[in-house]
Amino acid sequence: MKDRIYFDNASTSWPKPEGVAKAMCQYIEEIGVNTGRGVYASAIEVSRMVFDTREKLRQLFNGSSSQNVIFTANVTQALNMVLKGFLKSGDHVLTSGMEHNGVIRPLYHLKKQGVQYDIIPAKTNTADLFAAGVINDYEMDLDALEKMIRPATRAIVMIHGSNVSGCMLPVDQVGKICQRHGLKLIVDSAQTAGCHQIDIKKDHIDALCFTGHKGLRGPQGIGGFLIDPEMAVDLETIIDGGTGSISDLLDMPDFLPDRFEAGTLNLPGIYGLNAALDYLQRTDVTAVAEIEGKLVSTFLQGLEEIADLQVIKGDYNKERCALVSVYHTARDLSEIAYELDRDYGILTRVGLHCAPLAHQTLGTYPKGTLRFSFSDQNTMEEIQYSIEALKTICERKR
Repeated sequence: MKDRIYFDNASTSWPKPEGVAKAMCQYIEEIGVNTGRGVYASAIEVSRMVFDTREKLRQLFNGSSSQNVIFTANVTQALNMVLKGFLKSGDHVLTSGMEHNGVIRPLYHLKKQGVQYDIIPAKTNTADLFAAGVINDYEMDLDALEKMIRPATRAIVMIHGSNVSGCMLPVDQVGKICQRHGLKLIVDSAQTAGCHQIDIKKDHIDALCFTGHKGLRGPQGIGGFLIDPEMAVDLETIIDGGTGSISDLLDMPDFLPDRFEAGTLNLPGIYGLNAALDYLQRTDVTAVAEIEGKLVSTFLQGLEEIADLQVIKGDYNKERCALVSVYHTARDLSEIAYELDRDYGILTRVGLHCAPLAHQTLGTYPKGTLRFSFSDQNTMEEIQYSIEALKTICERKR
């Protein structure tokens, strides 16, 4: 068994694919120049690499054009740029009950500026079920959603896969609703990009926000969004500055991607992400999802044997993210997480996972949950070892 077993991939994936660190080091040690700021050969080489990374992302998500792939520092920055650039005072937006703070905090900020938002309810009252001893997963009420649409509603923003429960939200069905009502669909793919198939055109997604350091297997500090050309026209810039193009104007350039990429890009991060995308092309996203699905299924079966341990209930036959959250009725979750690390070298995450709204929806607020999140680099041996470790810890003070 390894010195440590890493089950916190929903926070950031590890280990990174072979070639990611090498590509970053090669850029820093052997190239090191900027893009869009010089016409010498090495600067042009970097520009080609940046373009190649945009194109790989466009292909992965079936985007319209590589110029509509905008780089940011992470998915949170991408969501802020899209939400604050698109929504105006008097607008109304709908969102799910499973959102991360990456969505809810920008919406809360926008509410102070006159933007209203409502949360789409679940089909069942999950908080009441929790009071009865059952933690039930969120299933979006699509009928209620349509009834909540107002004349002022401009968009629906939603997470694709929950970082708390692992449930996959019905982006494809919501996309059709948006098409019928003339709304924009903004999707947070932090937990699904690279692990699950995402097709912008098929699902009618107008803005797909992503991060590079989770399922895409790249380094921290690089993310972005893919935006529909029609929506881009209505998107205001919230960060202005140098682009290396049209420098004589005080306004930002009116063309993409320059309009939304003020300042120097994270070029080491882009080089690392490019290498990670090569890995995904070789591995195939569907194959990754299948491996991770088997790990989750085996882990869930093992948890059924542990007394007083509650697992968020859902339809486990459906596609889901490679994570499992548990709640103990008697033990402190932080104590369990500490003992998993100290005694068994198992790394997990405990708490609210930056998603208090999701915990309020599920009924697990304010205690939160203990989360195990996997990748295709984990093994069945690690799963079995962790089940036995968790069983031993939970039986110690019964």
